[in-house]
Amino acid sequence: MSKAVSLIGVPTDIGAGHRGASMGPEALRVAGLGEALKARGVDVLDRGNLAGPYNPWLPPTEGYRHLNEVVAWNVALRDAVAAELEGGRLPIVLGGDHCLAIGSITAVAAHTRKTGRKLRIIWLDAHADFNTSAITPTGNVHGMPVSCLCGIGPAPLVEIGDRKPVIDPSVVRQIGIRSVDEGERRLVHDVGLDIYDMRYIDEVGMRRVMEEALEGVDADTHLHVSFDVDFLDPSIAPGVGTTVKGGPTYREAQLVMEMIADTGRMASLDIVELNPAFDKRNQTARLAVDLVESLFGKSTLMRA
Repeated sequence: MSKAVSLIGVPTDIGAGHRGASMGPEALRVAGLGEALKARGVDVLDRGNLAGPYNPWLPPTEGYRHLNEVVAWNVALRDAVAAELEGGRLPIVLGGDHCLAIGSITAVAAHTRKTGRKLRIIWLDAHADFNTSAITPTGNVHGMPVSCLCGIGPAPLVEIGDRKPVIDPSVVRQIGIRSVDEGERRLVHDVGLDIYDMRYIDEVGMRRVMEEALEGVDADTHLHVSFDVDFLDPSIAPGVGTTVKGGPTYREAQLVMEMIADTGRMASLDIVELNPAFDKRNQTARLAVDLVESLFGKSTLMRA
């Protein structure tokens, strides 16, 4: 894992169904993300915020809300992440809603092909994000990033990278899933997406889930973590627009992060869907910072 990271703020809720995720980057900064990582000996550069189109807050057009604006934000992020990877730094995307994973993972996937490395994506989320315009009437693209990355979606998004599809579904491991639309459920089964839903976590425990999700990660693997804050149970993380009861507890979430850190292979990170408009005294942002510290090696005294 690189000890040199770059924070990239992406202040937009362009793909979301609620306003407010655009304030996520500043909430993470106020919660002390940069300072916490510096205290762990990490070289931190805050690149500030990307610029992009404002959110016009319009209904769907041909099945998608704000498609042109979504594309613009993701192209800007794709290029920003690519530049950090090229410079040998670990990009941390401060979202913003989860549609931004299209841009960040597009850059990561291209980088792994260029460098001849394997890609593994750990997708921490309450939702599978494998919707299409035919499945969901909302047209909100934050419910579609994984399907778009896998080549199912509007041409401007599925063709955003150096190849189509951007990724193969086999590189994705989704953890914490507990809200999937009926049509989406059929689609993820058809493509063989590897999903560790909450029932499976309840049955076998988070340790086994993470052992399975990280199986095969080695020195040739670029591990990308896409951390949607609604992955967490809303009792500990109320600051999201799409809360779903029954998510991982604080300790389960810490175990996830610690086991990812133990691999030493995390090379890029998204933090998305933090919505201060729904939060309580920045509680969720502070929890997110705590968990990201664990991704960078914070652990109990027994394993210090």
